[in-house]
Amino acid sequence: MKRWLRPLLLVLLLALAIIAPLGQGNYIVYTLTSWLIFSIAAMGLNLTLGYAGQISLAQASFMAIGAYTTALLTLAGWHWVLAMPLGLILCFAVGLLLGYPALRVKGHFLAFVTLAFNTLVFLILRNEEWLTGGSYGLVGMPRPDFGLFSTMKQLPFYYFTLGITVIASLVMWGIVRSPWGRAFKALRENPVRAESLGVDTRRITLLAFAIGSVYGGLAGALITPLVQFIEPGSFGVGHSLRILLMVVVGGAGYFFGPFLGAGVVIMLPEMLRFTAGYYLIIYSALVIVMLVFVPSGLIGIGGRLREKFRPRREVRADMREGARLQ
Repeated sequence: MKRWLRPLLLVLLLALAIIAPLGQGNYIVYTLTSWLIFSIAAMGLNLTLGYAGQISLAQASFMAIGAYTTALLTLAGWHWVLAMPLGLILCFAVGLLLGYPALRVKGHFLAFVTLAFNTLVFLILRNEEWLTGGSYGLVGMPRPDFGLFSTMKQLPFYYFTLGITVIASLVMWGIVRSPWGRAFKALRENPVRAESLGVDTRRITLLAFAIGSVYGGLAGALITPLVQFIEPGSFGVGHSLRILLMVVVGGAGYFFGPFLGAGVVIMLPEMLRFTAGYYLIIYSALVIVMLVFVPSGLIGIGGRLREKFRPRREVRADMREGARLQ
């Protein structure tokens, strides 16, 4: 992609995100806000899974940690801007601890460990009623108020979430383009070779979980004022699988994959509502077909089309070595 084309595309996408909710009803604006929030959560999982190659089925549990920490503090009178960072710090610390099993187990064993962690968090939220409200949850969390700018209505809260999403995206862009980002990719491709080249795979693995967890916590901190009601069922294993689907559908390891995947998972069911009771069947069938024919995700379609219509010119190995044909 030409250098000037990518910034232009980013500006156009941002402009589209700004004008998309204008003139829409509250439900459409709410759906668009949900897309932004889950894009943040999927960004974090994409770093852990797509860039670092570490399987995690616990992203919803970090959303829960961020959501409940922010909810409890804002209900106690704290401003959201002060409550949110504490939730992110807690997610970072817990993410570091969860990363330790990844130093010993890989693949589906690691998936089971993170799955068990998600279940553990769900049980704590449901059973510790004195703190979390149990199955009744917490209600009435206030939305941020900045004096001249209040987010009490849906449209201002959408733009507030959009601003947070842009900042989170810029930070993630800096991470994946930094030496850390290259180390994450080296860890994904070949951990043994990465370590032989001087990469501290132990530290990078822990960072992949910790940073990805922070993004999950940020999404949870935004969910709290959006719905103003949270309960344990909102952060169960099914929601972790949903975030995983966003990453896979969009394209794991691609920067814009989480946005595209979250858009499909959040928006497509709403677009299929006209089919009445069949929309979930159609939605599931479309996802299965896509994963079968485009396992690299929707962003991978562009690469496959480019290779089909503009195939790369293969150079013979002997010519590459400088040998002359006799």
